[in-house]
Amino acid sequence: MTETTASPWWDASRHADRRPFLAARGRIKAAMRGWFGDQGFAEVEAGILQVSPGNEAHLHAFATEAVTIDGKRAPLYLHTSPEFAAKKLIAAGETRIVDFARVFRNRERGPLHHPEFTMVEWYRVGETYERLMADCAELLALACEAAGRHALVWREAVVDPALEPERVTLAEAFDRHAGIDLLATISPSGETDREGLAARTRQAGIRVSDDDSWADIFSKVLVERVEPRLGFGRATILCEYPVSEAALARPKAADPRVAERFELYACGVELANAFGELTDPAEQRRRFAIEMAEKQRIYGESYPIDEDLLAALAHMPPTSGIALGFERLVMLASGARHIEDVIWTPVPDLLSL
Repeated sequence: MTETTASPWWDASRHADRRPFLAARGRIKAAMRGWFGDQGFAEVEAGILQVSPGNEAHLHAFATEAVTIDGKRAPLYLHTSPEFAAKKLIAAGETRIVDFARVFRNRERGPLHHPEFTMVEWYRVGETYERLMADCAELLALACEAAGRHALVWREAVVDPALEPERVTLAEAFDRHAGIDLLATISPSGETDREGLAARTRQAGIRVSDDDSWADIFSKVLVERVEPRLGFGRATILCEYPVSEAALARPKAADPRVAERFELYACGVELANAFGELTDPAEQRRRFAIEMAEKQRIYGESYPIDEDLLAALAHMPPTSGIALGFERLVMLASGARHIEDVIWTPVPDLLSL
């Protein structure tokens, strides 16, 4: 008996099925480019090859190496985000930039994940991260308009882009959906109380392992109880993350336990991640070291720190920045059900080769 497999993306009939979604992708991209142009943004193109792909514990990069004419070799990575290069451009004097960047993330594949995808990342110098929240609301409506549809849709979920997104803090979300007082487990200096969060999480009926860290427990509650309830009917802006969960964001002046970070959700899908950017080089180095120690603990590997970035941060003015998953937005705006329906040439599935 011959095992049947799905037709390749280049099969004519399968491509015909995908073609309307790909056409919507083009219209949405053109509309967004026009919107950013009208807002006075310069479109930039960050280099993909970097000495560090990013320093977040749970992001996995593709590694490569540079070889000189005389045979010398040096490790390089395909970036997981254009963020490090973009911040250097801001240090150089740019004030509003956007990049429709091709980015690469290993260990990611599924209906909402792909190893290579497009990240729309933009920065506003001298503006708050609340301005980025307004940007998100406008772009959701713009994407639907460009796709010729009236709602964002994912599986059975629907979002009306005409409705202003709901704003919910992490503390409110943990209390509302899990009955957990999150801020009670964070000190004014940002230190976390692992045992306190573990006890509250067990009381909420969520399993906690003995070797789970505070961050592990936080993630379990977020994934099991909070994220599945976000972005239904209207989009949700989940904001004020614990400072330990926002390695690239500055603390909120009103409460140093939390940071100027938010994520945008629609139809239960995370679409964007935004920061009031941290510009303190010493603090950024400390946080990167913590992230890479965690990565080493969990995955047995770590990435180098971009010293050039830390040098640039010392010259970077107050800035807010955001990264939006372009294919996910196209999926929801066009009605596609799988990310590969909105990617012109998907990466081969290694498990089928």
